[in-house]
Amino acid sequence: MRSSNPVFSRRGFSRDNGAYAGFGTQQPQAQAGTATNPYATNPYATDPATGMPQAPVRGNAMTIDDVVSRTALTLGTVILTAAISWIALPVDPANINKSYGIAVGAALIAFVFAMIQSFKSKPVPALILAYAAFEGVFLGVISSAVSAQLGPGTVVQAVMGTMCVFAGVLIAYKMRWINVNRRFVGFVMAAAMGFMLLMVVNLLFSVFGGGDGLGFRSGGLGILFGVIGIILGACFLAMDFKMVEDGVAYGAPREESWLAAFGLTMTLVWIYMEMLRLISILKGD
Repeated sequence: MRSSNPVFSRRGFSRDNGAYAGFGTQQPQAQAGTATNPYATNPYATDPATGMPQAPVRGNAMTIDDVVSRTALTLGTVILTAAISWIALPVDPANINKSYGIAVGAALIAFVFAMIQSFKSKPVPALILAYAAFEGVFLGVISSAVSAQLGPGTVVQAVMGTMCVFAGVLIAYKMRWINVNRRFVGFVMAAAMGFMLLMVVNLLFSVFGGGDGLGFRSGGLGILFGVIGIILGACFLAMDFKMVEDGVAYGAPREESWLAAFGLTMTLVWIYMEMLRLISILKGD
């Protein structure tokens, strides 16, 4: 099983016992019920039999600190460019379509950078930070537009909601209340594909038929799909935590921490946007 997150779709750590597969290429299966390490030749990987590093960890194996620092840098870039765009690109409520046009343009550029990185064999920090910068412009303009229409409290609530989801999933994962196994991943992937398909259909009906299309983004249905979107984001977050955990255990190269940061950033952006949309609907817009 692979994550739906483009960052994790081609690379990964996998377990032959069917528990989970994440970063990377599939490895030949070993004995049933044993773990196959994609980085088995790395002397700093964890020995599956003992759970201990096969050799003293030096400077080339990924650690949690690496993931935290890269994630902080990537998210910091998003936050900084969002703040700059909020200030430098003020929203005119009378000409709000111009702001939405800027936001869509920034989102498309960020998407291009994300796709280029997802097809690279190795992480490219410049691409990841460029994605983060344009994603920040998109979020800054969209958040400013929502704030102009519904008040600044809406954005604050969305940020706080995103932080609560992150903290809640992290606690639940660390306490092992969430078991990220093959069944979990399969269910989330199927639900995500169905969710995205419905959103695309709704968008097409909205573009060609006007209004809110099939009504998936307003009223009772909008609230329901907003909640579903946040739950899916939380599930992606748990999958990201699992892949980071496996990466550290398997002694993945330090550069893989950039991919982990990239994936976590994308998931948090997803959750924030769904949270912002849900709060906007609840406030009557």
